[in-house]
Order: sequence, then structure tokens, then C-alpha cells
Amino acid sequence: MRKLILALALAGTALSSSAIAAEKLKIGTEGAYPPFNFVDSSGKIGGFDVEIGLALCERMKVECEVVAQDWDGIIPGLLAKKYDMIIASMFITEERKKQVAFSNPYYLAAMTHAAPKGAGINDFSNEALKGKVIGAQAGTTQADYIAAVYPDAEIKLYPTQDEANLDMVNGRLDLQVGDMLPLLDWVTKNDDGKGCCELIGEPITDKKFVGDGVGIAVRQEDDELRERLNKALDEIRADGTYKKINDKYFTIDVYTMK
Repeated sequence: MRKLILALALAGTALSSSAIAAEKLKIGTEGAYPPFNFVDSSGKIGGFDVEIGLALCERMKVECEVVAQDWDGIIPGLLAKKYDMIIASMFITEERKKQVAFSNPYYLAAMTHAAPKGAGINDFSNEALKGKVIGAQAGTTQADYIAAVYPDAEIKLYPTQDEANLDMVNGRLDLQVGDMLPLLDWVTKNDDGKGCCELIGEPITDKKFVGDGVGIAVRQEDDELRERLNKALDEIRADGTYKKINDKYFTIDVYTMK
């Protein structure tokens, strides 16, 4: 009997330890998309996405580790269980829903055009931009957009947004399409961006490309985690935590874009 009791006690301890271990989650992010996610001078991953993710983890009472992953491998990394969720400014689109499940949006999304100052571009039709060199980050909805809208342009795709920006600074791009907030940050706060470039045209809000906002991606079978993230998001919106993080990076509420 004593052996049985001891065995049950040990089994209970093992189960308890397993449950605790299960509450250590990993967040996958790109680390190359300021101000949403970036690696600072000390090598630490930071940014709006990361701070929101850690606030959600705190609210869910779980320990979280942030993992950097190149964008083109970020969904495969989730499916391979390198991390448990993606918080990396990922637009919620029907195409991505075929592979992953999404939380409710944690901010709204729009894309925009950026061009060298004085480029004089005011017609954004395929005909007007025929032969122009247009860039975007590879594997993004922005890349899908320029491929669909500008079939007669010369399309250049880049592993990171920073590389697209650099080519524009160096005069290798006539136009680029990117997520509105990072490009706005670049042309207003970055010395290279301020010196060379400006946002032009109206925001691009076609739901075929920007989807229903920006969400947290989880594996399709992780429905419980998705619901917990939604609940935690509601709570950090209600108690002011979201606003505190938002105001550190932006002058508008990116949850409502107002």
C-alpha cells in the first residue's frame, strides 16, 4: 500500500511538473520590422509586437520566451513547433488561415506607397507605372499586392523591409509598397528615410490584401491558446496596459487607427 501511495504521489508530482512546463510558451517574431519588432544594440528583441506579447503572457500568467525568425520561415517555424505563437505584425488573410489560426486583431492594418522625394508619381495604375522598379518585402501581402496590381513593372523583393528601404535610399527603387506604420516611422524618424523619401497616395485598405487586421497566429489545433489570447487582449485593452505600450511607439491608437 505504501508503495502504491508513493507511486501515486510521484505520478502526481510528475503531472504537476508537466503542467507547469506546459505554461512556458515561446513567441516567434521577425526582429527586423521596426518599430513593431527589432533587435536593439544589446541584442535584445524589442518593439510593439514584443511588448504586447509579453503583456499578454503576463495576463495569462505564463512565462514566455521571444524567438527571432526570418519572415520567410515564420509560419513553417510555428508549424514545426519552434514556438507557440507568432506575434510579428502578420495580416489576417484567408490564404494564411489555410495554415494557421488567428486571434482577434490586436491592431488594424493598411499599406502605403513610398517614393523618393519629388518623384512626381500621382497615378498608381499599372499603365502609368509600366517599367518602373517597384519593391516590397518578400513573402508579405505587400509583395502579393504589387505582383497583382503592377504586372508590367519590374518587381524587386527583399528578405527584410530594411533592405527594401536601403535600395530606395540608394536610388534602386522608383516606388515601394509596405505596411503603413513602419514606413511612416521610417520617413519621419529615420535619418536616411527623412532625407530621401516620402509616403504618397492614399492608404491601401483593400481587404483582399490587408485582411481583417493584424493578429497573433497559432497552430490550428491550439484553439484553447487562441481563446486565452483573445481574453487577455480584451483585458489589457480595458486596464490601460495596451494604451501605455501603444503610446510608447505611436501618436495614434493603432487598435482603432484613430
